[in-house]
Amino acid sequence: MEILFTYDYGKDKMESIRQLGYDIIIKNEKDIVYHQEMEEVEVLVCYNPFITLDIRKMKRLKWIQLSSIGIDQVPKEVVLENGIVLTNNKGGYSVPMGEWIVLKILEIYKKSYKLYEQQGQKLWKMDTSLLELYRKRIGFIGTGSIATEAAKRLQGFEAHIIGVNTNGTKVQYFDKCYPIGELEEVLKQCDVVVLTIPYTEETHHLINETRLKSMKKSGVLINVSRGSIVDEEALIQHMKQGNLMAAALDVFEKEPLPQDSPLWAMENVILTPHNSWISEMRNERRFRIIYENMKRYIEGELLFNQVDIEKGY
Repeated sequence: MEILFTYDYGKDKMESIRQLGYDIIIKNEKDIVYHQEMEEVEVLVCYNPFITLDIRKMKRLKWIQLSSIGIDQVPKEVVLENGIVLTNNKGGYSVPMGEWIVLKILEIYKKSYKLYEQQGQKLWKMDTSLLELYRKRIGFIGTGSIATEAAKRLQGFEAHIIGVNTNGTKVQYFDKCYPIGELEEVLKQCDVVVLTIPYTEETHHLINETRLKSMKKSGVLINVSRGSIVDEEALIQHMKQGNLMAAALDVFEKEPLPQDSPLWAMENVILTPHNSWISEMRNERRFRIIYENMKRYIEGELLFNQVDIEKGY
């Protein structure tokens, strides 16, 4: 059975896939195009080769294993038309992203970025406006694996953890969960709002001008999901007017973030270049999921992390 990888996980790892019974083709994802040698490929393991690789030409393709959690890069109509199974890397990046969320809340509350600036200027000046995370109300819009890992790590701070999901289903580590229909009420009561919800047509600009106005003026917005979940222009204007204490953003509507974006110069905004998922364990965890699914597939077992392409997650 032939399998196409667009990333080389190293000699030992790739050999373990071969020992399962696969014939492996490895191509660089950045410039991959369809070639006749891909004619028999049944499985594609990738992130986003779809800009240059026309998978419609891969007539035997039955399954795509993504190395990402999000699926918005996938040509959904092709997948649906051809009955291709789609699985993602859900859970593979949740630990470092959970840590990143906690870090940014603390950086904002302890004003670390301003104190670092003072250090660079050799300026000794005490800041008496620092805040505590203790007993703050932290709201997660989306209660999947990323939110769960962050909520788990916030337990030691004795914060009050609130979640928003489709039906208000209770989730471990959350004190209370609300249905998405009560989003505005949740925004009103939270000190920190963390966006961990999948990007779909329904969640495009979920956080818009009206919902930003629902948040506390002392509130903090953190986004690690997808940039287009937030109306970026509305957020910029909202923050310019002093209606939000701070934001920590790892994702943006356009990436890389354009150099003329006002976000770069805002003192109360922390920007990172879609970096929250990175850690020394990223390839290890990613490969564990790939290997387990490869094993299941060749043995005819049910794959895990299967995505409902219609729902978008």
